[in-house]
Amino acid sequence: MRVDAFDFELPTERIALRPARPRDAARMLVVEKSGPTDAGVRDLPSWLRSGDCLVFNDTRVIPAQLEGRRGDARIGATLHKRIDLRRWQAFIRNAKRLRVGESVDFGADVSALAEERLPDGSFILAFGGDEPVEVLLERAGTMPLPPYIAGKRPTDEDDRRDYQTMFADKDGAVAAPTAALHFTPDLLAALGQAGIRTETLTLHVGAGTFLPVKADDTDDHVMHAEWGSIDAATADRLNAVRANGGRVIAVGTTSLRLLESAARDDGIIAPFEGDTAIFITPGYRFKAIDGLMTNFHLPRSTLFMLVSALMGLETMQAAYAHAIAHDYRFYSYGDASLLLP
Repeated sequence: MRVDAFDFELPTERIALRPARPRDAARMLVVEKSGPTDAGVRDLPSWLRSGDCLVFNDTRVIPAQLEGRRGDARIGATLHKRIDLRRWQAFIRNAKRLRVGESVDFGADVSALAEERLPDGSFILAFGGDEPVEVLLERAGTMPLPPYIAGKRPTDEDDRRDYQTMFADKDGAVAAPTAALHFTPDLLAALGQAGIRTETLTLHVGAGTFLPVKADDTDDHVMHAEWGSIDAATADRLNAVRANGGRVIAVGTTSLRLLESAARDDGIIAPFEGDTAIFITPGYRFKAIDGLMTNFHLPRSTLFMLVSALMGLETMQAAYAHAIAHDYRFYSYGDASLLLP
């Protein structure tokens, strides 16, 4: 499909720069084939059924944004994907001033060697010293806010709390699974009282999620890879949910992409561990999920393509037009949508 089919006009004032407070006070647009309905995140229990299961991503965002120097040149690095205990793939700002074999000083006794330049222009950075890289990042790094937020205001201490979900447990993401930012202990308790189950999986979200689609046709876009894991016990419980007539509702496109990567053609979710580069566009046949809770996405993005695959392009174009007209807040810190095909 042509990428421009997924374009739409979004006023810049619709981009949220801070989350709703409290988190579950955000609005929620429920999208069904019959059309959109205005609701709130706190209404979620009434839109689900006893026996349904929400699936969350328990990845934890690390402070993966680094600012440093190589001689007199300023170098910015956004860690993207772990290679091993000391090496990370990173997108580099001012990359023309960095050569393989040179070291970047990020301050706070943190430095990294530019070990290799990859075909896409990113670098492999090898961090020096004996301390775990996660310790070094806590000392020298900042939270890697999406460019559409970071370009409008500086990152601050509030973001260390705001850009982390209540399920965050396993270090490794450089972007938050933002649909889960709306959840609070009170909302989880209400869901439990309504008989709605929860499960977690792990997908370490990479900075590639923010890369623009530069191709004119979706067939020519190369999707970024991210590491994920679903253990056997979780897969068994999710399969039991559907076998008993419940629905599996992914919370966030990251959870959805991993579930679909793990699913067999017959819809059975298998244990999974490894990279996934699944790219979901209209025409895709969903196997593992029955619905999706997600935020509002960028025009021409792979994520808007994904929700259009789930609900239909015309349905999502109408839903987004409704959201814009009714002042919904977009992107990572914005409002939610519940998509029920």
